[in-house]
Amino acid sequence: MELPGRGARIDEPAFRQMDALAETLCEVLQPLLDVPFALFGHSMGAYVACELARQLDAAHGQTAAHLFVSGAAAPDRTPRSPPLHSLPERDLIRALNELGGTPAPVLARDELVAAMLPTIRADLMLAETYVAPRSTRLPCSITAFGGASDAIDRRSLQAWSNFTEGAFRLHMFPGNHFFVGQVGSAVVAEIIRDLHPSARGGGSQRTGYDNGRIVE
Repeated sequence: MELPGRGARIDEPAFRQMDALAETLCEVLQPLLDVPFALFGHSMGAYVACELARQLDAAHGQTAAHLFVSGAAAPDRTPRSPPLHSLPERDLIRALNELGGTPAPVLARDELVAAMLPTIRADLMLAETYVAPRSTRLPCSITAFGGASDAIDRRSLQAWSNFTEGAFRLHMFPGNHFFVGQVGSAVVAEIIRDLHPSARGGGSQRTGYDNGRIVE
């Protein structure tokens, strides 16, 4: 699955409204959701996963077994001012350099910046304008992951506990905002820990999630 505005779909306009993106994802993913499924999202993807879980449950009666959110403050936070997506190009490039997610040599090439910036702005707009009301409480449990040296602190991650009617767990990893790329296998182990209770104690009991799907 590839979103518009990247990869082979680079010439297509990227989504800027979360509702429209989540509705489209619901349609695309429905054929896959005839088994137990979990949702994982990092940074902007955490908000996409949250809204997808909300729409699947509210509109289609399909409840995720678990929601994993990573590197993102709870979606009732105070928006950044000014938002990154509205910055002038020079200021946005400087901010992207400071965040460290985009290689500096890429940002130094005008032709690459011209190709990438519309999608980057759209992604930032999705993340920065998504605010879920406190009344949004998902029936599935939520696990939040964070980087110990990320600007998104434990308090911002802990606030995800307000969005579930089930259990909540917070786990911190070493690293910055892009810790998932640095400790990916450890993140997978924590996901398995929640989806397979037997993994916590090293037991051999198997669960119904062996045939399920994690949608990232």
